[in-house]
Amino acid sequence: MAINESLNRKLRFALVGGGQGSFIGRVHSIAAQLDGRAELVAGALSSDPQRAKDSAGDYGIAEERAYGSYQEMIAGELALSESERIDFVSIATPNHTHFEIAKAAVEAGFNVVCDKPLTFDLAQAEELASLVEQHKVVFAVTHNYTGYPLVRQAREMVQSGELGEIQAIRASYIQGWLRSRLEEDGQKQAAWRTDPTKSGAAGCFGDIGTHAYNLGRFISGVLPDEVSCTLKIFAEGRLLDDYGTAVIRMENGGLATVTASQITHGRENDVAIEIDGTEGAISWRQEEPNKMIVRKNGEPHKIYTRDPNHPIANDSQINACRLPSGHPEAFFEAFANVYTAAFDAMIQRASGEDFEMTNTVYPNVHDGAEGMHFIEQCVASSAQNATWLPMKHGLARR
Repeated sequence: MAINESLNRKLRFALVGGGQGSFIGRVHSIAAQLDGRAELVAGALSSDPQRAKDSAGDYGIAEERAYGSYQEMIAGELALSESERIDFVSIATPNHTHFEIAKAAVEAGFNVVCDKPLTFDLAQAEELASLVEQHKVVFAVTHNYTGYPLVRQAREMVQSGELGEIQAIRASYIQGWLRSRLEEDGQKQAAWRTDPTKSGAAGCFGDIGTHAYNLGRFISGVLPDEVSCTLKIFAEGRLLDDYGTAVIRMENGGLATVTASQITHGRENDVAIEIDGTEGAISWRQEEPNKMIVRKNGEPHKIYTRDPNHPIANDSQINACRLPSGHPEAFFEAFANVYTAAFDAMIQRASGEDFEMTNTVYPNVHDGAEGMHFIEQCVASSAQNATWLPMKHGLARR
């Protein structure tokens, strides 16, 4: 059994959401337990109490810790001794429920790993960030694309100055699954994502545009200054955007673009980023995650591969790899890298040590709040004919 040495045990966690028919709940469960450092011991797996309890067996959760609601779960876990209760809560529910669940967990003193976007709106995100600081808990947001080894490699290359000054960032996330009105047929994942009472102010941009934006911020570290955005509904009758493009003026004078689509025929989960610096450029695609292109004028193009044993691999890539070269690592492993980085902080907290809460390798509550600010300013800009709006936010990290 893998353990966390300073605790001499696995971290115990509860899952909220992830009941029968869920995709992302299962992803959270697998990713959290991939390295044998955590075990799922409790859950409130659905908003329907009976369905929540019926789903527990799918995850191996004992009947006595299969709760009918997150409120019952938190009360039940607090009633247990410290040697039995959970260490953290994983939240895998629709956007509009994130805040209330996360707030209750944080106020109870539990660490949290929350799916993105962080909350329903910016006001909730800012309140949640304040509560996290107040209660001194570990809070991670699963912008999972930051966990890929070559994304980590790129971040270290860019922020160490290897590409020179960053002048342009092009980030995109292109899908096609919402080309037709799936929400009219009762498709669960489509239904809540296209419902403004559940998804929030944005549809496509809130769901996947935030991933593309976060990826650019994670790799570059460059702060945004202003944004101009145009969002569009192409599927007639849909209530939220299914396509959009944002142009961002960066504080250093550079430009960034974020494009997101859920109506492009034949596209699946095509997350891509290109970064141009004065000394070189890089490009990476999530659908080919173990390859990154590095270009410099006058030199042959270089293909960096995920290889922890290659001399070109930096520490960030090496620490994010589990397998030798030639064995692909992908979605689950990247998701797990967000978890395992948060685990290190959770162990420090449990051991009474100081731990970093802002400049973390895992996306934290401040990144989540910045993402909500991005969504709200993009929606507002689009409503005002793509007018330029400020992007500076007090919780943004460098």
